[in-house]
Amino acid sequence: MDAIDLIEVHSAILVRNFELLSRRTDIYDELDRAGYLLIRTLEAKGAADINTLAATLGLDPSTVGRQVSAMTGGGLVDRAPAPTDRRRSVITATKEGRRRAETVHRRRRESLEEMFAGCGEDELRVIGESFARYNAAIAEHHLTPANQA
Repeated sequence: MDAIDLIEVHSAILVRNFELLSRRTDIYDELDRAGYLLIRTLEAKGAADINTLAATLGLDPSTVGRQVSAMTGGGLVDRAPAPTDRRRSVITATKEGRRRAETVHRRRRESLEEMFAGCGEDELRVIGESFARYNAAIAEHHLTPANQA
């Protein structure tokens, strides 16, 4: 198997494993994966409008808008008019949203620590950096303006 085939098959398995973790663990009981990533994005970037969140997450603004509406109804994010353009909404994570994201983050870390208990720090760093390169390649190929359809 060449390197590209190795990446291709294991990326497919990785997606399946993410689904398996969602179904067979309590990791996402507090907050689903989409909500977790949205709140983590808000924590990293600060308050943002729907279009900025959509571009960052690689999603359609209407999808993010629906997600934000559901999360607003659940008390996980707040939506307020932008100070410079009241037609735009600025989204921020609420205290409850941040608490739930922290719970998911802690559960994810605990699960990873358990699964990778036999690995040393150097090996873990290689795995993490490989994921980072994979994600950066996807972002560069699919999230840059020149490559968006």
